Amino acid sequence: MNKSVNHALALRINQLLKEKNMTRYRLAMNSGVTHSTLKNIMHETVKDNLLSTTILIASGFDMTISEFLDSPLFLESNLNI
Repeated sequence: MNKSVNHALALRINQLLKEKNMTRYRLAMNSGVTHSTLKNIMHETVKDNLLSTTILIASGFDMTISEFLDSPLFLESNLNI
């Protein structure tokens, strides 16, 4: 089943939060992305996520954007674009 890019982003963040045993609050502190912005991303109330925000989130996980996006969630065949 294909999903939106926003849904894939929320799933990837949840996946990494669990893998790294990290809270959203800690991610917000590490990334510089406000907790409210992260909440909106996680609840998929943001229409279009900026690449710059995604880069900050990746850095909050101590990852490059390439590492962050290296997930089957972001394969074009799995997304509604």
